[in-house]
Order: sequence, then C-alpha cells, then structure tokens
Amino acid sequence: MDRLTIRRPDDWHLHLRDGEMLKLVAPESRHFARAIIMPNLVPPVVTGAQAAAYRDRVCEAGFAGPLMTLYLTETTDPADVVAAHRDGIVTAVKLYPAGATTNSASGVRDFEKVRPVLAAMEAAGVPLCIHGETTDGDVFDREAAFLDRTLAPLRAAHPALKITLEHVTTAEAVAFVREHDNIAATMTVQHLMANRTDMLSHGMRPHFYCLPILKRDTHQAALRAAATSGEAKFFLGTDSAPHPTHAKEATCCAAGCFTAPHALPCLAHVFEEEAALDRLEGFTSLHGPAHYGLPVNEDRITLEKGAPLDLPARIEGHGQTVTLFDPGHPLRWHVR
Repeated sequence: MDRLTIRRPDDWHLHLRDGEMLKLVAPESRHFARAIIMPNLVPPVVTGAQAAAYRDRVCEAGFAGPLMTLYLTETTDPADVVAAHRDGIVTAVKLYPAGATTNSASGVRDFEKVRPVLAAMEAAGVPLCIHGETTDGDVFDREAAFLDRTLAPLRAAHPALKITLEHVTTAEAVAFVREHDNIAATMTVQHLMANRTDMLSHGMRPHFYCLPILKRDTHQAALRAAATSGEAKFFLGTDSAPHPTHAKEATCCAAGCFTAPHALPCLAHVFEEEAALDRLEGFTSLHGPAHYGLPVNEDRITLEKGAPLDLPARIEGHGQTVTLFDPGHPLRWHVR
C-alpha cells in the first residue's frame, strides 16, 4: 500500500506552551483537527477563566481546534471544574503527581485532598487525564508502581470516572487499561518508535529523553501490538513537548520530544512495519473521539509513500529554536 486516505486525525495530548514558544509551535500541529492542550504552564491553568483565556491565545497563535484542560491542584474548586466543562470551556482535567514531570510542582501530593473534585467530576461526566508515574523509586519502574499504589485505589473509589491514562510506556499499563472499564490510554510517537537502548546506546540522545522515560524493547513491543490491534481503548496522544534546543542539549536536559510536525509520517512508518496500515485511522482518528464522546472529523487527509521526507532538523522563529525528534531512519510517508 502506497496511498492511504483517512479521516483527519486528532491529537489527544499536546503541549503548546505560551508566549513566543506558542507562536512558533502552534502552526506545526496543522495535520490535526483538534488537540487536548496541556495546562502545565507557569503559572498553571487552574480555573475556567484561565482556560478560556489560554484557548484564545492558542487560536490566535495558529491552531484552530484546541480542547482545553484544567490543572488539578489540591485547592481546585469542584464547582468551577463542573461549570467549565458544562459551558464547553474545558474538555478534561489533568492530574500531575507533584514533581513527576515538567512544570508539575503544583500537582497533587495528597490524593485524599482531591477526592471531592474527583467525586464531582465523576457525577458530572468530566474526564480525567493522568500522568501515571510515582515520584520515587527507579525511574524505569515508576509507571508500574503508580498503577498499583495510586491508580488501582482511585479506580476502585471512582468506578464511573472516565480516565485517560496518558503516554503509557509499559506492558503493565496496557494490561491495566484492558482490564478496567471507563479507562483508555494514549500513546506517543517516541514510545512506539524507540526504546531505552535507542536513547542510551553509543551516547545519550537528549532528544529521545522524555517522561515517562523510554522503556526496554519488550515494553515497546507491547505498545506497538496494542496500538495496531484495532482496540478502541488505545489512541494517539503525541505528547509533543517543545523545549528550546539549548534546554535539551544541556548537562541536565529537559524532558520532552517535539514530534508534532511529523507525527503522522512516523506513525504510518510504525503501522506499515506492523502490517496494520488499515488500522491507522482507528488509532489516529476514531478511538479518541469515541472515548471523549465527540464526533469524528468529516474532512480527510491522504498519506502517500514516496522519497524520504526532507525534514528540517529544527524550526526557528519568534526568538526560539526547537529541534525535532529524529527517529534515526528515513520517513517515506507524506501528508498530502
């Protein structure tokens, strides 16, 4: 197969930042009709009014389909969350364990303090997006530990709460999602295309470094099998996370991979390798809307296989420079 037409995809996990960086990267998600926009700015987006203002900035910067989220804190007002969702200002709420990843210092330390918010969300049908990692123990084990210590009890206490376990990285997370109702998972480009050996062999590759960190190849295989299975519980959330190049190529580099400009060619490459191109549309365009109760996009895009893509190593503008994730081999799928 050298040509594939699918409904226009959505990105169910996207970082656009703010200010000059927002102006640079927002147009790079042009292949996507909609995207769940992460709220971990500094300061974070914690109220409906702040989400509405951020949505306006995103649209002004050049991305027309933002679906906004609120950053869950231990002082979040349940009434504000429910009202923002009811009024169409936000699509979901994002839970960061405090200290787990970029700009997560304002996140949750004591999960008992957010029980009233979660109960209100459960009653009102407000989805919860979760960065599923603990903040202690071996960095390669933190997702699996979170499932046992935090997510399983949360799931038991709020069985009707619709949950998206974001950027899953392990076979344990895939199994957990399959075993529980009202929970789905997003997967990223980098976790499908690479593993920790790719990141660490023959020198550390900082543009592969993200959180949750890349895992061993057996986990990558489990992710690829789930993504290409056709199961509606798994869908695309790029977690495209731009950082200035100097912050990535640093002694202590920032966590995140910038994949928005070429996410679809990367995914077509993966699905072709797995002999599953006929299931790419489900993963990118159908399963996410079904989970969030939204209509699928009516317009379509076409991918064609040809000569290797001539991708820039980085994009520049507005005083910012961001380096693209490089999978290390040619990409031959073009978005028309």
